[in-house]
Amino acid sequence: MKKLAPSILSADFSRLGEQVELISRAGADYVHVDVMDGHFVPNISFGAAVMKSLNKCHISPYDVHLMIERPDDYLDNFITEKTAYIVVHQEACVHLHRTLQNIKSKGVKCGVAINPATPVSALEWVLAETDLILVMSVNPGFGGQKFIPSALEKIRQLDQLRKQKGYDFVIEIDGGITLDNIRDVADAGCDIFVAGSAVFGAEDIEKRVQEFKERMDGCTGE
Repeated sequence: MKKLAPSILSADFSRLGEQVELISRAGADYVHVDVMDGHFVPNISFGAAVMKSLNKCHISPYDVHLMIERPDDYLDNFITEKTAYIVVHQEACVHLHRTLQNIKSKGVKCGVAINPATPVSALEWVLAETDLILVMSVNPGFGGQKFIPSALEKIRQLDQLRKQKGYDFVIEIDGGITLDNIRDVADAGCDIFVAGSAVFGAEDIEKRVQEFKERMDGCTGE
């Protein structure tokens, strides 16, 4: 089943709790939490305190995307009863296998993200260890960027690998996802779709979530 994970990076932070509850009621499957440290990516977003402030709200589970250096030092800060996934970057982890094992030892699912310039082959020896692969379809750091088409080939490669090898990871995409391209991405084999400005920039956010869900339900990809 295809799932939607709106990114709160594009939300109105003066109404964050309200907007996160809104997308959850509308059918968002996850709340995508983009954490940036100003070192691994050229931007600073927010930390665990902002995320945890939403715990009292009636929201969908967290999909935490750590775009930070030394993620192992901060994992505990982002683990709550609402945390479904913690995703780290292949490019930021010196000992990626150890980091994935560390995440799983804390009782949450682990994921690995790869930047546009990183090939799928860089993940060859951890595919059996991870629950999720996140394909970046923009260069990380800022919302509202244009979709990079080569991400589609990466999704196809990952989908083929999991079918051939019997892996059970899900494939997620982040960056430039819109109502216009979501079907192409889904048909390539993607399972979870991160959308930021395309959701929170809409005049009617709840309606936009529903429109995404309708497009996803109409996709031919398994």
